[in-house]
Amino acid sequence: MTPSNGSRQYTIAILGGGSFGTALSDISANNGHRVRLWMRSPEQVQGINNDHENHRYLPGFTIHPSICASTDLEEVLIGADIVLIAIPSKSFRSVVKQAGNLLQDKIVVSTTKGIEPVTFDLMSEILREELSTDIRIGVLSGPNLAKEIVARVVTASVIASDDDDLCEIIQGVLHCDYFRVYSNHDVYGVELAGALKNIYAIVTGMGAAMKMGENTKSMLITRSLAEMSRFAVKLGANPLTFLGLAGVGDLIATCTSSLSRNFQVGYALGQGKTLEEAEASLGQVAEGVNTLCQVHQKAEELGVYMPLADGLHKIIFEGYDVQQLVKSMMMKELRTDVEFMVR
Repeated sequence: MTPSNGSRQYTIAILGGGSFGTALSDISANNGHRVRLWMRSPEQVQGINNDHENHRYLPGFTIHPSICASTDLEEVLIGADIVLIAIPSKSFRSVVKQAGNLLQDKIVVSTTKGIEPVTFDLMSEILREELSTDIRIGVLSGPNLAKEIVARVVTASVIASDDDDLCEIIQGVLHCDYFRVYSNHDVYGVELAGALKNIYAIVTGMGAAMKMGENTKSMLITRSLAEMSRFAVKLGANPLTFLGLAGVGDLIATCTSSLSRNFQVGYALGQGKTLEEAEASLGQVAEGVNTLCQVHQKAEELGVYMPLADGLHKIIFEGYDVQQLVKSMMMKELRTDVEFMVR
């Protein structure tokens, strides 16, 4: 079978059977590629192979019947041309280590939006540390809510790599009438933006539960963007990346949609639930909580002014009252409106 866009047919291995990994599997298979999906759960594998449905993460959505799921990592990876990794950041390094030489001579793309605890490594940095130098690496990020993707709502994403040919291949593999992929060379900025926005989705989720007004929502999102860019520039990212899909685009999507896992956690916190209760009710990983811990520590080390992230850290981990903290944050030092800095 020839892919619908006329390009060559690839064998694609997708590691991670969560909502986004499943959505990418569906796009790739619908585009005529051979797709293998690695999942840890035998029950989920059975659901994909027999029912063509991810019962846990995307119930009610039928995915392409040609997708073959397995718990055997080697079976999924052998013979693959492209590997898309869509697993939580806390498990990312261990799975990459487990895959090891099976990733040799393949295009490897991370779709994970997070930061590794302790090391502060982004996922592309883990790939470079753990794999041989001849691995071709990219990062896929953007405003990509999985339920909307499988429902075929028009969506756009960003593939970031310094390998132009890799970008073109991924664009060809994933492009269809409802999913468009743009390219960017700022791998670090694209990846950092995808991780940072999760913090602010929690903040706006809390605000939504507290019945914040539209003015407040607009202020929070805009100041979140300023905070993200300030922090990212300090670490060497291009501030203009944050004006694109991976930055402001993803920030808007996750800060305004109840489909966002991090927004849902924030909403539960705003209702007075504990973090444990919020995460338990979600039933999925919300990367923003881990990212908040890493970013709060790094911002203190670097001396970066991040009042929203600092305030959220106080609420979640230091027992501060939400209402009192909001009032105190309004009295913080005033800063310039537009803070994109050019080095």
